[in-house]
Amino acid sequence: MLRRDFLERSSRFAAGAFVASYSLGCGRSVAIPPLSRKFSASDAVTLGNTGITTSRLAMGTGTVGAGHHSHQTALGIDGLSRLLLNGFHENGLRFFDAADSYGSHPHVADALRQLDRTKVTILTKSWARDPEEMRSDLDRFRRELAAEQLDIVLMHCLTEGDWTTRYRPVMDVLEEAKQKKIIRAHGCSCHSIEALRAAAKSSWVEVDLARVNPAGAHMDADPDTVVNVLREMKASGKAVLGMKILGQGALRDRQDEALRYALGLNVLDAFTIGAESITEQNDLARRIAAAA
Repeated sequence: MLRRDFLERSSRFAAGAFVASYSLGCGRSVAIPPLSRKFSASDAVTLGNTGITTSRLAMGTGTVGAGHHSHQTALGIDGLSRLLLNGFHENGLRFFDAADSYGSHPHVADALRQLDRTKVTILTKSWARDPEEMRSDLDRFRRELAAEQLDIVLMHCLTEGDWTTRYRPVMDVLEEAKQKKIIRAHGCSCHSIEALRAAAKSSWVEVDLARVNPAGAHMDADPDTVVNVLREMKASGKAVLGMKILGQGALRDRQDEALRYALGLNVLDAFTIGAESITEQNDLARRIAAAA
């Protein structure tokens, strides 16, 4: 074998071995599953048993989102609206991921005014822990988003292991809103392994937004523990959505591995990533298409 051929083959093997696992430190690693098929950010996916069909990639609007501010809302209403419109028109992204705490409703509303509402899935989140507060939020959210119906509303950032009993009155408000067709589906985003496990057991949860990446960055537990809970959710027909796919920027230099991990799990119906520019968004769509 020529030395050049040997070096090329060795280089390819080394690259393959590099992406086969991701080091978690302390001698532990998590497997990066091989992909058996091609994926696209614009793939039409159905979210669990909700009947909602949308794009595989949701456009996040809440990188470091808190206090009605995020990296995306810092772009201004025109800037974030242009980013959302670029995702829709250039990359086929039909899924807008908003939240009250991000302050992104006006930005999403501006983009929606320029689109066919029936072709966009709106997900938003409420911090309400009181039923009257949730009713007020639903009314306000629809005004802010200029939308008669919200596709998905989540209880935001749950941490309590007993949240399904503690906040049952709030859950009932969302169930009633679904019956009245104010929303199409309800669920939660979890920020502790105890809350995530409770969500997996709850028949009320139709959609769960969970933190997952191969490094365990900004997650509720180590990747294997979280993924096992997500598989339980998936098996029961819940829509499983991934967030923190790039570890809130911790995996910015290892995006391809993180994307292959998310795609190869075969447990996420869709996932959300918050690009901060059109260039970054276009690059993200390209990476997902090239992941296999």
